[in-house]
Amino acid sequence: MRIRVVGAGVMGRGIAQWAVTAGHTVELGDARRESVDEAVAFVRRMLDRAAEKGRLGRAEADDAAGRLVPLDAPDAPGDGVELVIEAVLEDLAVKTELFRRLEEVLPATAVLATNTSSLPVTRIAAGLREPERLVGLHFFNPVPLMKVVEVIPGARTRPGLAEELAETVRASGHAAVTVADTPGFLVNHAGRGLVTEALALLEEQAAPVEAVDRIARDVLGLRMGPFELMDLTGLDVTSKVVDTIWEGFRYSERLRPSFLTPNRVAAGLHGRKTGEGFYRYGPDAPEPVPEPPVTGDARRAVRVAGTGPHAVALREALAADGAALLPEGQDAPDALVLVPVWGDSVARAVAEMSLPRGRSFGVDPLSVGRPRRVLSVTPAADPVAARDARAVLAAGGHTVTAVRDTAGSVAQRLLSSIVSVAASVAERGLARPADIDTAVTAGLGYPHGPLAWGDLVGADRLLELQSALLAATGDPRHRPTRWLAERARLGMALTDPGTGPEAAYA
Repeated sequence: MRIRVVGAGVMGRGIAQWAVTAGHTVELGDARRESVDEAVAFVRRMLDRAAEKGRLGRAEADDAAGRLVPLDAPDAPGDGVELVIEAVLEDLAVKTELFRRLEEVLPATAVLATNTSSLPVTRIAAGLREPERLVGLHFFNPVPLMKVVEVIPGARTRPGLAEELAETVRASGHAAVTVADTPGFLVNHAGRGLVTEALALLEEQAAPVEAVDRIARDVLGLRMGPFELMDLTGLDVTSKVVDTIWEGFRYSERLRPSFLTPNRVAAGLHGRKTGEGFYRYGPDAPEPVPEPPVTGDARRAVRVAGTGPHAVALREALAADGAALLPEGQDAPDALVLVPVWGDSVARAVAEMSLPRGRSFGVDPLSVGRPRRVLSVTPAADPVAARDARAVLAAGGHTVTAVRDTAGSVAQRLLSSIVSVAASVAERGLARPADIDTAVTAGLGYPHGPLAWGDLVGADRLLELQSALLAATGDPRHRPTRWLAERARLGMALTDPGTGPEAAYA
């Protein structure tokens, strides 16, 4: 296939490298001819490096470099061009004008694709003579390594065109997912679950930045914590994406932004690129905050309150660590009381179960089998008892992070939000369940696709969690989706697309 890539910046040169490596001939154009020369030299260096590292054969790399054709102008005539991929400035007028010019000089059979990450494909197409030729083809940076592409048909895109392009992408070595033309498309939309909930936890002072990131990594298994991720992406970028998606979905409570971000953006606390964000960077940056030493008495008597699988798992874990665990149903005047909280708070458990408020603490069940355990501390806790509770949980080589008592604790709320936003995408029919999981694991690096992750926890268990969060907080962002509630009640997997009413007409 002969592909024309317009835009020789970071994305354009990445797309060009991907395409020539896959065997396509690539014409590369840009408004600045010097940028084309720089991009061609860059791609050739990347191909040489791939050959040196054995990822490509020497002949393969040379052949790929030979398929790269520099253009003097992006709108040069091109009778053999079958596909155009535009990767220019994120500006509606600029993109529309470029495609108008390309309509004039390229064959009527050439497909027009925009790599926009934020503009509606339908709005770009609306300015063209033939809007049915335009489709979104959203790559991620760096293109050769981020092996997923969102294919976005606009409202007027020719039927079947999106699937044809998806097949081209797959044949060229990347996964392709078809996504509705909605704010944030799929990956950016699904990614809001993690960062919006992390910011909400920070608003509530449930835990400091470092603690939330450590819990996200060590309990949920994420590569980066949400605040580390925002610093890497740039808070200015993240804030704009969050606001755009929230506004685009008509102020959905599930996607509600934080009041914390505007002032941080105005202050230039954007992250790595400005030297300071949620963390500081550069030669003068302080060392990471160390884990506080364990100072309590790990031999203090302890009992587990409650029944059910969470309580059983916690008792078994404490017994394996050699804790001074009281037999089930027994108490002692000075014993610590550990409560495996699920969607609720320790304070509520203290009130409903008549527990001693100074000696009762929460433990997040998600953290019990992980290297980091999470201890919830109420305002009524005795400080000595809090230190001892942390020591008891640390026995056996575990790291323990203490957080403020809040409904659901930190890891539960982060996971609930990740799954909830993805389930909302599925519920609205914006993408197929399998595509949601494929795109998010490839695009965001999560250990599991969000729907598959929900299945690992269990739809019924997640429904219990979200219902408890909603009841405890009254915040509608915790409202369970229909997708989750139906599947929990019907015993179905969250990844199962299910049967639609159209089956009745087949």
